[in-house]
Amino acid sequence: MKKIILLTALVSFTFHSQSQYCMSGGPSSTADSNIESLSLIGVTGSISYTGCPATTGIEEFLSQTAFLDAGSLYTADIQFGTCGGNYSGNGQAWIDFNLDGNFDNTETIGTWSGTPPTSLSQFNFLVPSGATSGQSRMRVVQAENVSLPIDPCGNFTWGSMTDFSVYIQNGVDCSGYIGDDISDPRIVSSLPFSETHDNSICYSNQNPVYASPDVYYLILPDPSTAALNISLCGSSFDTFLSVFDTDGNVLCVNDDNPDCGVESKLTVNTSGHDSVYVIVDGWLFSMGPYDISINPEFLGVNELNNAQFSIVPNPAKNSIQITNYTGLINIRDAQGKLITSQHIKLDQSIDVSTFLSGFYFIELTSNNHVSIQKLVVK
Repeated sequence: MKKIILLTALVSFTFHSQSQYCMSGGPSSTADSNIESLSLIGVTGSISYTGCPATTGIEEFLSQTAFLDAGSLYTADIQFGTCGGNYSGNGQAWIDFNLDGNFDNTETIGTWSGTPPTSLSQFNFLVPSGATSGQSRMRVVQAENVSLPIDPCGNFTWGSMTDFSVYIQNGVDCSGYIGDDISDPRIVSSLPFSETHDNSICYSNQNPVYASPDVYYLILPDPSTAALNISLCGSSFDTFLSVFDTDGNVLCVNDDNPDCGVESKLTVNTSGHDSVYVIVDGWLFSMGPYDISINPEFLGVNELNNAQFSIVPNPAKNSIQITNYTGLINIRDAQGKLITSQHIKLDQSIDVSTFLSGFYFIELTSNNHVSIQKLVVK
């Protein structure tokens, strides 16, 4: 399957901490349309809210918490109305059931359309049995001149955007699902390594390339390790694989690999790195169980020292040379697609003038081992 990767997101990659709710949306005016009231009774705890006078931006009403059991039905009574004149508009409410810091359309608990005054809206909703246990939020938006579905982070002139506190109980316990972000990776200190895991449970999206939930691994290779062979072959979904150093620099990526179809597989040079991050991702929103295996390639000390090549100039515009190298060279784009393959002589120039601006990976083979280095084309 052909896919487009956001190169800008890869090049400007920075490691993210745990997701936070967007807090820059909401109305710019306190006039007119506004939620007048909201009531939600939990298995314990409840929310009783009065909305006027209005506020701009996002109002946080977090002083009361409704505790909700996963797998149970509840009703949110919402009076969509006004703190001024009566104008038509739309309303929508969400609960972040998977605690990923986003209000997705799949997490909508109800919508409304009308012109105040209208009758009380009753949103009957089921907390999914697979909801994540923990502190969450409900967001309710009423807006004029905005169509459904409403952007839960959007800006508009008249209306209201209000957050409420809910706590989900008896759902999925995510305490054992480490690896959601860079601050808490799954640490691999012994190689070879393999496991079957699942990114559809308890994981959120941190890597900006695709919207799929991703899982972070921190690999601590032995100093004699020259390269890592990393495979997601056999996984249940269309995968994407990234390797970064601890400064956030891209070392290698792969989308589809010929050995395993739409799953990913790559070999990355780790010489000079005492640790690297491996990120398991999915194409678009793909998720599910996956199989990961990480196997080391070793070189002797002399080979490690001798297998150091330089790309000059880098960044490049017209041509490059590979210093201290003769033999086969493969150049791949950021998607892992082979751009060119050729045998070169010592200090031979390689034409890159027709390459699109971006970054590429150069694979060099020495003593049956592969060295991978990054090339930036301006």
